[in-house]
Parts: sequence; structure tokens; C-alpha cells
Amino acid sequence: MLTIRQATVNDMSVVADIYNEAILNTTATFDTEVKSLENRIQWLSQHSSMNPVIVGECNGEVVGWASLSRWSDRSAYDSTAEVSVYIHKDFRNRGFGRKLLEVITIEGEKAGLHTILSRITQDNQKSVHLHEVFGYKHVGVLKEVGMKFDKFLDVYMMQKVFAKKD
Repeated sequence: MLTIRQATVNDMSVVADIYNEAILNTTATFDTEVKSLENRIQWLSQHSSMNPVIVGECNGEVVGWASLSRWSDRSAYDSTAEVSVYIHKDFRNRGFGRKLLEVITIEGEKAGLHTILSRITQDNQKSVHLHEVFGYKHVGVLKEVGMKFDKFLDVYMMQKVFAKKD
């Protein structure tokens, strides 16, 4: 069973480990240099109630995390965030990513965001499908915008727009 809660500074070592594995072994992120604990603590400090970070625990062990990060530092984008979801390699394909995406999307709506964007690498059709389950729509493809593992990669853009509340 997965328990989801707000991330704390104490979680950042595991968050860094999960993210660093993805950096080194996947195209899920275009980061190419591993992140230190200090970097992840700084990253967490840049999040707020409008842009939360959550973790998923299974039997008391953090097995994944999700975040809503500011899309841009330009204030016109303040109601827009980018979603990220990462699962520890030993806990993938168990539905944990699905649950984290569901909860972080709900948290974004509750926080008052108008839209959430997601950048998904071309070869990650599971992630595209998962986003579609929660109402994210495919809005475009950025052709060959990143290079990782000696290959230029396309990025699918997906977007969830929340209905205006009157």
C-alpha cells in the first residue's frame, strides 16, 4: 500500500537517489549530471503550497516522488506548473507512479493552478498513456530538442487545464 505525504528535507537524500538513477540510466530527464543532497534541499526550498513536492512510501520506505515546479519565473506564468514523477527502479510498474500523478494533479488544482504541463520523452509511451488517464492532452511535439545517450530526442508536450471556478 502506498502512503502519500508532503516531502520534507529529510526525504531529499532518497529523492536525490531516485532522481540520480533516472539521470544516469533513462531519458525520463534531460539532466545529465547527478544532483547532490544540498542541490535537492535547495530545489525543495524553491517549492511552495502552489508548487508542492510529495513522496510515496511503501512500508515506511520512500519509493517515489512527484512535484509541481514553476514553469517560468515570469509572473504571467504563475498559475502554470510542470509536473514530474519519478519512481525508484525497484518499485516501477506497481501503480505507484499512477497514484502519485493522480495526487499531485489534484494538489495542483486545489492550490489554484490553472494548467499543468508535462514534457515526456518520445520513447515513454507508458507515461503518455498515464497522463491521458488523468485528462492531460497532447499539445505538441518538440523535435530533437535534447541529446542524451548520443541520440537526439523528441519531447511530447502534454497539458492539463483546470476549469475556471466562478
